[in-house]
Amino acid sequence: MEPQWWTGELAADIHRALRTKELELPMYKAHSPQIGMRRYFIDLLTVLSNRFNLCPTARHLAIYLLDLFMDRYDITVKQLHIISFACLLLASKFEEKEDKVPKLEHLNNLAYMCNVNVVLNKKDLLRMEMLLLENFNWNLCLPTPAHYIDYYLYASIGENDLHNGWPITSLAKIKAFLEKYVYYFLDFSVQDHTFLHFRPSLIAAACVCASRICVQISPAWTTQLELLTCYSWEHLSQCIEMMLIYYEKNIKETSNIKKQVAIQHQEQEAVGNLSHQAATQVLFQQPSYCPLAQHSATLSQFQLPVQDLCSAYRDSLQAHRPSGLLAGSADSLLHSCAALQASLWPSAQTLPIQTPIAVQVALGTEPRHCISTAYRSSYFGGHHSYVAGCFDG
Repeated sequence: MEPQWWTGELAADIHRALRTKELELPMYKAHSPQIGMRRYFIDLLTVLSNRFNLCPTARHLAIYLLDLFMDRYDITVKQLHIISFACLLLASKFEEKEDKVPKLEHLNNLAYMCNVNVVLNKKDLLRMEMLLLENFNWNLCLPTPAHYIDYYLYASIGENDLHNGWPITSLAKIKAFLEKYVYYFLDFSVQDHTFLHFRPSLIAAACVCASRICVQISPAWTTQLELLTCYSWEHLSQCIEMMLIYYEKNIKETSNIKKQVAIQHQEQEAVGNLSHQAATQVLFQQPSYCPLAQHSATLSQFQLPVQDLCSAYRDSLQAHRPSGLLAGSADSLLHSCAALQASLWPSAQTLPIQTPIAVQVALGTEPRHCISTAYRSSYFGGHHSYVAGCFDG
């Protein structure tokens, strides 16, 4: 609404009418046998009203109707579910527009999602609504703190107020921040039934004052607010003290929960790091054996058999060839054999061979032949072919 509306005569008349009505509210005695389940049903009504985007006045009126009805009768748990839905329907019909009133089908769907083992039907809801209306003498104009809160919020911040001891530079930003605290305390006031012993207008005024204290706005209670609400600091002190005690308790519980979550997160990270280190050690652990030296005795075992094999095969080729050819190519054969030995010797020295070598000799009638040496170990593997010049025709 526009700022001029809150300062007009109509807003002041509505406020006076609500203050007159609250003097006629029935007294809450907290005699319900099911008072231990009150918090559960309040949470249920809060979830349903938030899901249907109902205004705060509708939600608070539904909770107040449920409190008064539970205080007068002994009701079974199943009937309490139906009564809770009926209170929400009556409050939404009284406070909201027609198109925002929850439908029966949507209520049943949300009840199923909230694990409520109750299926509502139109007949039961109508009968329960009639029972509630008759119990309240068809009068649903019952003021709650939510009916006053917007009127008091308009005057919650003044131009002469100080924030942390300094003048306020932006009233709009501070008021928006303060509004969040006010609605926090407003919703918090319905969680404990002891607040029902205070008048609704006093609870709304205490929400504003407690919010000013939390935001560190001074003075905590101004003359303008006192004139508007007709409550002094002495009237509000008891209710404010209860709100701040619950607020500090809630802050401590939230802090403990955050610490527990942080500890669990650190433990999970520690377990994950240990698992990662164990996997890394398995994948990249050092071998338990030492590589062979370049001039070790084991390596020398493979040098002489290669030389003997080349000499034997060269002699066999010379035995089957003409003498002229053998005579003419003797020097080249000796040179090729020496080149083969020279090519094999450096390779044998530089490769850190760790497993036995398989030596394959390709025999055939082609003009060129080769010796193929295959080696393989835990670090590398390969296949090299050396052209054997001693087998040239």
